[in-house]
Amino acid sequence: MKKACLSASVAAIMASSAFASSALANEVNIYSARHYDSDEILYKAFTEETGIKVNVLEGDSDQLMERMQREGIASPADVMLTVDAGRLWRAEQDGLFQSVDSEILNERIPESMRHPEGKWFGFSQRARVIFYNRENFDPSQISSYEDLADPQFEGQVCIRSSNNIYNQSLLASMIEHHGEEGAQEWAQGVVNNLARNPEGGDTDQIRGAASGECDLAVANHYYYVRLLHSDNESDRETARKVGVIFPNQDDRGTHINVGGAGLVANAQNPENGTRFLEFLASDDAQEVLAGRNYEFPVVEGIKKNPVLESWGDFAKDDINISILGENNPEAIRISDRVNWR
Repeated sequence: MKKACLSASVAAIMASSAFASSALANEVNIYSARHYDSDEILYKAFTEETGIKVNVLEGDSDQLMERMQREGIASPADVMLTVDAGRLWRAEQDGLFQSVDSEILNERIPESMRHPEGKWFGFSQRARVIFYNRENFDPSQISSYEDLADPQFEGQVCIRSSNNIYNQSLLASMIEHHGEEGAQEWAQGVVNNLARNPEGGDTDQIRGAASGECDLAVANHYYYVRLLHSDNESDRETARKVGVIFPNQDDRGTHINVGGAGLVANAQNPENGTRFLEFLASDDAQEVLAGRNYEFPVVEGIKKNPVLESWGDFAKDDINISILGENNPEAIRISDRVNWR
């Protein structure tokens, strides 16, 4: 055990040294909490286009934020990549981002998908949708997130823990639209309708609906598309057993979150970091994000994965996603009060 810990420490020191030596060079250092093959393609394409070498340190969002705080002004990080507005907001609150005033980013990234002061930007969109068991459930019975709390669906809902940032952001959006009291009533209704104690990730919720353990499940859209594209026939069969509902099409639209990034406050290579952010808003980068990881692009007119194209256009909740972070603390408190574990 001691040997393993020592090796990990040595590796961390070596990584830090390598990053530090790149400061002010023709390189950019990225701390990334995203772990997708599509991102490797983006890094390579950015280098080919600009000649700027990309150094990447991957880790959990909280671990990376803690590391940057510990490193302080000595941090080699230029850009931080992560998922969900709640995490971007936490990094912002910790003072880890600086404002970026870029005509390219302001023009290409919709206002609702970026921080009002340019401290971070959303580069891919994720829809949190409702899945239903095709055999057991009539989809005409439900059209909104609010319906998930209807007593008629008692014992029919699968959703993961409130510790999950995706659910915290969904609840944060309910706070914005219904106020704290209304959001708490909704959360209590969802808890009352659970088919089982929250467990597993988004894919597990979809599997629960497919198996009949529950009739309704809440998950991000791309987990479903991954199952459809899986090399495993059982995964594809799981996807075929469920249908997809984009909630709230008659009013505010479906809840949207982001994969995003910001320029680190103590960036050693700020110009290169800004160029990387601008690159993520380019047509080529947007197409990679949309095609490879099955996310929706933030830039209009970008070709999407065929499954996403088949869904057509749908109404999206257009509140500024920074609000999801601002409402995050209250969302957590509400979850605790209604025993959403």
